[in-house]
Amino acid sequence: MRTVLLSSAALALAGAFVVQGVQAQNYPQRPIRIIVAYTPAGTTDILARAVGQKMTETWGQPVIVDNRPGANGNIGTEITANATPDGYTIVMATAATHSINNTLYPKLKWDAVKNFDPISLVARVPNILVVNNSLPVKSVSELIAYGKANPGKLNHGSPGLGSTGHLSAELFKTASGLQMTHVPYKGSAPTLADLVAGQIQVVIDNMPPYLPQVQAGKIRGLAVTTATRSSAAPNLPTIAESGVKGYEAGSWFGLAAPKGVPAAIITKLSAETDRILKLPDVKERLLGLGAEPVGGKPEDFAAFIRSEQAKWRKVITQAGIKL
Repeated sequence: MRTVLLSSAALALAGAFVVQGVQAQNYPQRPIRIIVAYTPAGTTDILARAVGQKMTETWGQPVIVDNRPGANGNIGTEITANATPDGYTIVMATAATHSINNTLYPKLKWDAVKNFDPISLVARVPNILVVNNSLPVKSVSELIAYGKANPGKLNHGSPGLGSTGHLSAELFKTASGLQMTHVPYKGSAPTLADLVAGQIQVVIDNMPPYLPQVQAGKIRGLAVTTATRSSAAPNLPTIAESGVKGYEAGSWFGLAAPKGVPAAIITKLSAETDRILKLPDVKERLLGLGAEPVGGKPEDFAAFIRSEQAKWRKVITQAGIKL
């Protein structure tokens, strides 16, 4: 009887692998939806469309970007967590949604680790410190000196409470002793629009939406937040080399699926994403915007998410940020 039971279990397991293999081989058979939990024209949206377009070309099925902004990415992320785990709804995860928000929002109905299957890390992105052109500063040290000499005059925008832009700015304020009033928006696009218009004076946010405006002379770039300079903007110093010793922050973006998607489909999605990120035209486009293509296997992305959660939990705790 024991032998019969073991044989039945083995057959069932083998059958499951066969079914998964067939599912992956036939996948996709209908449109795929990539949820972007932020407004159009931001970094998350740009990366999702770049990857989605190439998937469409490869598989012959439409890959649709579905923007669901709000609550610092929590709305769109929860939609994904509750979606059917069949590989047809995935999300462009961010440092905010998958390494920050579970600490900032302890009552969330989803967990970045328990409710998601990582697919692939798409890109690492520096944040950039930019100011309105009317502000009489051309360096980080001049910004700090101006702010301290004119208390209450500086407002800094971010794409949302608890975003990497917000936390990077809070870290900058703590490290430099500069006081600024935070003005949260619902994404990078409205943040950038108000910076250009002069409604706010300072922003630290993901580089891709802002770099073209810096290059066009519509806003002024002062520094990047990473430990080393960005190849996309080599003339911009880091905040650390500008006098704020030890300062370092950044953002990342990757694809994830609701928990329970067949492993063979996750593997197929991961391999295709990795292939896309190595294409010369995709690499050139992303690097030109300041985004470093990464790729890699699902297990690598899972380990990365865990390490990022630990890092940002420490920042949030030390800065005393509460929402």
